[in-house]
Amino acid sequence: MEEAGSGDAKVGEGTATGGAPDGAAADDAPDGSDAEEGGSGEARNGAAADDVPDGSGAEGADPSDARDGAAADEGAPDDGDARVGGSSGGDEPPGAAADAGGQGGAEGAPELSEAEAELAAQRELLERIEKRKAEKDGPIDAGGKLSGTAADLLAAVRAVESGQKPATAFYDSPAPTSARRTTPAPEPVQRRAPEPAPAPRPAAPPEAVDAVAAVLSTGGAPAALAGPAASLLGERAGEILREDPWQLLALPGVGPDQADGFARALLGAAAGPDDERRTAALTGWLLEQAALRGHTALDAGQVRTALGGRGVTDPAAAVQHAVAEGVVLVFQDAPEGAGEAQEEEEEAQEEPEAPVAPVEVLLGLDRYALAEESLADGLARLVNGGDKDADWSQAASAAPSPSAAELIRAAAAHGLVAHTGGEAARAEPAALIAAARGLGLRALGAAHSVDGRGRLARDTGDPETAVTLAGLLAGTEGPGRDEEGALALDLLVVLDAPQLDVETGAMLVECLADGTRLVLSGDPGVLGSAGAGQVFADVLAARACPRVVSRTPDAGPIGELVSGIGVGELNQVEAPGKEVVIVPVRDPGEAVHRTVQLVADSVPRAIGVPSADTQVITVGHGGPAGTRALNEALKQRLNPGPGRFGGFDPGDRVAHVPAPGRAVPGVVVSADAEGLHLDCAGTPVVVPQERVAGSVRHAWALSAHQAAGMRWPATVVVLPGDAARGLSRAWVYTAFGRGERHLSVVHGVDQALPRAVAEVPAQERTTRLRALLEASQESQEQ
Repeated sequence: MEEAGSGDAKVGEGTATGGAPDGAAADDAPDGSDAEEGGSGEARNGAAADDVPDGSGAEGADPSDARDGAAADEGAPDDGDARVGGSSGGDEPPGAAADAGGQGGAEGAPELSEAEAELAAQRELLERIEKRKAEKDGPIDAGGKLSGTAADLLAAVRAVESGQKPATAFYDSPAPTSARRTTPAPEPVQRRAPEPAPAPRPAAPPEAVDAVAAVLSTGGAPAALAGPAASLLGERAGEILREDPWQLLALPGVGPDQADGFARALLGAAAGPDDERRTAALTGWLLEQAALRGHTALDAGQVRTALGGRGVTDPAAAVQHAVAEGVVLVFQDAPEGAGEAQEEEEEAQEEPEAPVAPVEVLLGLDRYALAEESLADGLARLVNGGDKDADWSQAASAAPSPSAAELIRAAAAHGLVAHTGGEAARAEPAALIAAARGLGLRALGAAHSVDGRGRLARDTGDPETAVTLAGLLAGTEGPGRDEEGALALDLLVVLDAPQLDVETGAMLVECLADGTRLVLSGDPGVLGSAGAGQVFADVLAARACPRVVSRTPDAGPIGELVSGIGVGELNQVEAPGKEVVIVPVRDPGEAVHRTVQLVADSVPRAIGVPSADTQVITVGHGGPAGTRALNEALKQRLNPGPGRFGGFDPGDRVAHVPAPGRAVPGVVVSADAEGLHLDCAGTPVVVPQERVAGSVRHAWALSAHQAAGMRWPATVVVLPGDAARGLSRAWVYTAFGRGERHLSVVHGVDQALPRAVAEVPAQERTTRLRALLEASQESQEQ
């Protein structure tokens, strides 16, 4: 590995761990010439956490968690939503909303914006809650007016949490959404064609928007929220907000402090911290924030702790009320063997000598609970699928590598297979696809990104064999559907499987017919999905199917460096061709300065990779060396302009986010009344004018989550000193592995880098899929 210093380049001396001498400058390896550029020297406090919504108290997590393992900050651009009583926290370039502008996600548009997608996901829940409230004479007193199953469930939760009943008490009654089943799982229902995505909600009538605006004005909230609130809450939105001001928390960008201020302005002294309307809204909000960080559920104790931190004096009663109101669902997971131990104890009729292990009570939102249940059932259906009559032996013997042969044999014998490996291992799924097509099977590979699709097509030698997963599910790529609505495939290989979130995974397996083979392939060391869940990790942990581990190592100095990081070691590597270079910096301002030098001058001159093929990757969007500051400086140097098209000019590198978690690189071509015209890897895309601010951002610099699943000829990874707490092994592994020929590390974190690689694992996510898969396997073995 090479460290760029003030003198001649010293190949192989120094490591990525090193604290560089003060004043060291980048020389010609790559060159560190003093070309002038717009380095940003503005101090942006809260370096990496300024995009993260408040509420991490539910996890006790560092704000950097949202940059590292989850999706709050990485997978989508800032939505620009107005915040009640304060600014949005954005640091967008001047003119960012000049001509593209307006509210993100105008009503009645043909597709959902990022903000509208989140609103749509909450709409059904809110409508159900309002229906419940309308049917009741008054507010429920901690579940006192419940009856039937809901009352039984609430009583069971109280009894177990208070210790009055053992953990196994939950299993005396049906628990259709339990993470542990004590009876064999029912046969999966017949696969049905997935329903089309719902059309965008019609624009709220002007009088409804006006009524909401009047309520917002009374409560001191921005009038800009009137349209989204009316669209979400319906024609009675004004009345709903007057009766329950905390419904404002359902809008993106609104936090508890702002909702509390709004409620006090409307209700006065009646707006107390223990108001059941407030506690129910807070409980749902905490789980929404957890989903942004990748969790599909939270421990009930964590939720109670977070509620207590928000001034709720009886968090247990608040959680019980939220369960009773249907705001959240409750799940339970008993320790292994708890049921058998309880039965033996009852037979002996003896007092237990030791306390029964407590049940783990989880809270979750119905959308993720249903997705995990559906995904678990779908994977169980596929496990024993696949036509076993085809003869794969010749294809396996002709495979290009032993690992490819092993993968072909596994796919021949099983309906579901997991395949793990690094970048070089992607050739093995390509060989499997080619072998299957040689047998006359309908085989296809789906990648996370357009770039991944292109790399797969090069590996297979046939562009018809590669699609993006989003395009496949949307029907814009791939073979289409059969008469029953299933994908017309015999074998589907999903590459970049760690990027698969639980809702997308559920949609995918629902689209696969019985007998279709599914191979999930990816590198388990990279950052997880931008959406909630960890499908690939849960499948591997549950041992739900055979796993093929590639023995094909990534080649070259970058491959050697990344392989070491994957096992917790930051090694010195020889880089005779300047494949890996360390550029030491003292502060974030110098980090921005050196980054611009590298992209604009040093890497093109010394490495031969043009600026257009060099990608900058940094820890977060905010801060003095975050994506905003770097993009501003890089634009000033590489494509200066007034930003006349909503902050963009022709030639700007951008990331288009058509849905949360999907960042599609592109270049601005032009703009007109129709919208902003982009070229995304040769595909023309038009972003409507009203959606530009919410779905397009500059992309000379990306976060590691946005870069996952893509590679570039050269990358510059920026690690300013204030980024230290946002580092983890998964983050470093992902960022350092994005370069094909060259990696420059703008290094200002000193020993925090080797510590992160050695000691900081990826953020753990709370999910239920692993338990559901294990329960499914147990039921099949009985």
